[in-house]
Amino acid sequence: MSEKLHLTPEDEFPEDLSAVPDKELQVLDSQVQRQLDYEYVAEGEPNPETEFRHHDLDEEFEERDDR
Repeated sequence: MSEKLHLTPEDEFPEDLSAVPDKELQVLDSQVQRQLDYEYVAEGEPNPETEFRHHDLDEEFEERDDR
C-alpha cells in the first residue's frame, strides 16, 4: 500500500476491495477522502473517478459491517 496521503485518479486502485485487509482498506479510504477534499477545494468539483472510488469504498465498508 502506498504511503501517499492522497490517491489521485491516476494512481492504482484495487479491482476487488473484498480482498483488501481491513487496515489497508481504512488507509485507502483515507487517501481517497483526502483526494476528494482536495478536488473540491482546488477544482471546485470532484473527479468522477475519485467519486466512484469513494462510493465503492463506502459499499465495501457497509458489506463488512453487515457480516
